[in-house]
Amino acid sequence: MELTKKQIQEIVDYWKQGAEHDWETAQSLWNSKRYDACLFFCHLVLEKLLKGLVVKRTEIMAPHIHDLAILLQKANIITNETQIKKLAAFTNFNIKGRYSDVKFIFYKLCTREFTKQHFEEAKKIILWLKKLYQNNK
Repeated sequence: MELTKKQIQEIVDYWKQGAEHDWETAQSLWNSKRYDACLFFCHLVLEKLLKGLVVKRTEIMAPHIHDLAILLQKANIITNETQIKKLAAFTNFNIKGRYSDVKFIFYKLCTREFTKQHFEEAKKIILWLKKLYQNNK
């Protein structure tokens, strides 16, 4: 099924609005020192921004996946290996924050210093992805 321009814009807006909401949640979790949940929500923000870019750039629905590097590829975004590794780390936070068998280990890993480093990195990636929305392709 081919999407109309209006449908594409509605879907892109849906993903962007979801990302904004989840970013507010991530910031609240940072402020309340819920570091593991903060990083989990950072992943959600990045995932939603990328899914919106997939739709915007390809005019097809975003796949039902959580892997940020694959979403980057699906959105036809060319980047470098360093950026891909950073996104892979956030994909890992999604898995570790979701499944109970690794959740406690992840919780212990998420010190203030560890989380701050990744939280700051998430901010940079979010700004980069938002700039990509301004480009036509």
